[in-house]
Amino acid sequence: MARGYSSLIIVLLAGMITGTSFKSFSQTIIPLYTDSIPNSKPTQDEEKSEINKDSILIISKISRPALTVYQPAKEKRTGAAVIICPGGGYSVEAAGHEGADVAKRFNEMGVTAFVLKYRIPDDETMINKEIGPLQDAQQAIKIVRERSAEWGINKNHIGLMGFSAGGHLASTIGTHFDKTYISNPNHTSLRPDFMILVYPVISFTDSIGHIGSRDQLLGKNASEEKIKEYSNEFHVTTKTPPAFLVHAKDDPVKVQNSLEFEKALKEHSVPVEMYQYEKGGHGYGMNNKTSPVKWMDLVEQWMKKMKFM
Repeated sequence: MARGYSSLIIVLLAGMITGTSFKSFSQTIIPLYTDSIPNSKPTQDEEKSEINKDSILIISKISRPALTVYQPAKEKRTGAAVIICPGGGYSVEAAGHEGADVAKRFNEMGVTAFVLKYRIPDDETMINKEIGPLQDAQQAIKIVRERSAEWGINKNHIGLMGFSAGGHLASTIGTHFDKTYISNPNHTSLRPDFMILVYPVISFTDSIGHIGSRDQLLGKNASEEKIKEYSNEFHVTTKTPPAFLVHAKDDPVKVQNSLEFEKALKEHSVPVEMYQYEKGGHGYGMNNKTSPVKWMDLVEQWMKKMKFM
């Protein structure tokens, strides 16, 4: 079966699983790089999409990054935009319930959403695997900011959202934006204007970090220097973007990840709000079945209060 038809079937399946008709998928998929992919080794495209036993859309072996654009109805546009980084431990990406579904909810709010399909760190496909996802997230911000007028976006209202390891990627971009990993001849700002971090991996430290994500990104023999470099609670400054955090207290990705990040933001007088669920574990997407509270409703309220929409 040709890859294009396979991808279409996956989209149709995802729509049936989430109760969404195919008609609602008003989207455009654009490659992140028009020429060669930076920091990339010549390799065959082995990307694979499948619906797992929990009815979750999973994409693996990503080596060709892309951005899927979800636009709200023109009359509903608020000018805000959010780039979404699905989670998956830097091994796969949960592109449905932590990607497309969230994008559609943002569209209901009048927010233009972009689901980022970032490269999976892999020594076989990358020269330096630790910076591959960072390059892709920075490139996504660059594209959205430089083409903001085309999509009816306020270029100063562009946020970055991340789930789990995608939250690590988003928080890394939010704390390391002064370092450029891509070609940026126009000197476009690569700093997100705000962050939304959902059960995020923030730290790579032994005490509270998610070791699986750390090993996948940095390798199993990462130096203490590298571990600290990618433990984002240590890199907050007064220039770090405002953040909204969501975490359950019983999450195996320890809630201390979000608590330490919240503490660092407050210490630097950066606006931050956090919602903690008593239960829910990890990976519930928009719907924590243990609680009637819909955290995306809280995100909408926060974005309005912060005047991002």
